Amino acid sequence: MNIQVYDQITARMIALLEQGTVPWHKPWKARTAWPRNLVTKKPYRGVNVFLLTSTSYQSPWWLTVSQATDRGGSILKGEKPCAVLFSDRKTMTDKETGEERNIPLLRLYSLFNVAQCEGLGDISKEMPESEVPAKPAEIVAKMPMKPRIKHGMTESCYSPREDCVSLPLQKRLGREGEYYSALFRELIHATGHERRLNRRTLTEKAGYGVSPYCKEELIAEMGAVFLCAEAEIVERTIDNSPAYVQGWLEQLKNDRTLIVQAAAQAQRAADFILGKLPQEFDGNGVESNPQPEPEPAQETA
Repeated sequence: MNIQVYDQITARMIALLEQGTVPWHKPWKARTAWPRNLVTKKPYRGVNVFLLTSTSYQSPWWLTVSQATDRGGSILKGEKPCAVLFSDRKTMTDKETGEERNIPLLRLYSLFNVAQCEGLGDISKEMPESEVPAKPAEIVAKMPMKPRIKHGMTESCYSPREDCVSLPLQKRLGREGEYYSALFRELIHATGHERRLNRRTLTEKAGYGVSPYCKEELIAEMGAVFLCAEAEIVERTIDNSPAYVQGWLEQLKNDRTLIVQAAAQAQRAADFILGKLPQEFDGNGVESNPQPEPEPAQETA
């Protein structure tokens, strides 16, 4: 386990929460605002989404020092990088059996937003490909192996035993965005069912349904964010109360792997609902073998 990597990412999230910022509550007005690499044009995934959007830069474009140099640019003096997570795999040979195994290796890399750079040329021409937002009803309708959805209940919840999502009537949940935000959250829970992703945080009831601050609840919150971004839903009912923030602060301080692993599972759950197979994605939920090779991370932004 890469303890130092987990420690640095968790420390960043704790610092944001202590400032009153809940990183996974950042809304996106359009998918074109999703953080992406300027060179590869690929969007970032998992915990990297929250790390980058928490910096509040307007531009979605990020790059490494070497990528900026290759474009004839440079980093402005005094600018600090944002550390993000990538995963490599290292082949290890068992000394006793001689068996070779691929071991995941987490690494931190430094990224800079284009607003922190100069000499990159006209970035306005570097626009993400325009896409028509997915309709929330279509996301739900096209979910593979969809659970039963029952309306007219007093609260939103998911029953693993019955494999059923229960919701109040839409008119009771307010605007359409609030309704689908609640539905997405419960559908993320449903992906953990043994006949879908078989997620231990749900199937083994590791605090699920007991504490609002368990890993499964964080997975559901983050997964709903990914789906809301896909449908460009911004009017979500979110809790940024002091008690809420304090609850997650305590959990992150007690479990240094929580935020990284929960974001990875949330990304996987959202991919399942969207019918997307994960590409270049490992068990830690971060990009593998980034190209071109970034530099090791320095101080986080």
